[in-house]
Amino acid sequence: MTEVLHMARDVAVVLCAAAGLLFFTAGTVGLLRFPDLRSRLHAVTKADTLGLGFVMLALALASDSLWAAAAFMLVWVLGMGAAAVAATLLGSGPEASP
Repeated sequence: MTEVLHMARDVAVVLCAAAGLLFFTAGTVGLLRFPDLRSRLHAVTKADTLGLGFVMLALALASDSLWAAAAFMLVWVLGMGAAAVAATLLGSGPEASP
């Protein structure tokens, strides 16, 4: 039974990492393709924050330590805060005005 659980965990890790890669790629494409600064910031902050969440979830599932999993989730929370603050500061600068 434990072999089945290890296989299910490995599949979940791969799926979460692949979802993270997909969202990072979508954020990068949005950064390159959207026309103005605010829509580029929206693409980067939303997609990359979700991508980071999936990657951190994959790492937390792959780790054997509860402390390591908590540290990965803390990295994600701090990343969400940093992305929100950075996008707000960049979006309210003088070059962001129409």
